[in-house]
Amino acid sequence: MADESTQSIVIDAPPEQILAVIADFESYPDWANGVKRTEVLDSREDGRAAQVKFNIDQGPIKDEYVLAYEWSAEGVSWTLVKGNMQKSQQGSYLLEASGGSTKVTYTLSVQLVVPMIGLFRRKAEKMIMDTALKELKRRVEHAG
Repeated sequence: MADESTQSIVIDAPPEQILAVIADFESYPDWANGVKRTEVLDSREDGRAAQVKFNIDQGPIKDEYVLAYEWSAEGVSWTLVKGNMQKSQQGSYLLEASGGSTKVTYTLSVQLVVPMIGLFRRKAEKMIMDTALKELKRRVEHAG
């Protein structure tokens, strides 16, 4: 069973603005550390991505994988369709508006094909979480 990690951050923007940045997969290589290339493989009727292919290179982690996305007013969740280094991945961004800010809670569970020593896995998780939240916050608050 894969371990699940959760972290939260408050972003000074409404949920719609944050979801727009999350949904703009083509821009990920510009701001998401380690993401080298993205390609939307399939879209929903509303224009949001249904499946996205990622190429990442983040130190010891190099992978190409496809995620399937489910969108809602509260956020977005995803699951791994296929990957080279991952057996499974499930994640979500849950957005809770509060005044002019939004609390963003990121949850991620990844199971690799090759087991990773605990110390390395925790370091990789921290890098992924930091990217997912801090870089998202920076991108949203300094965009436009």
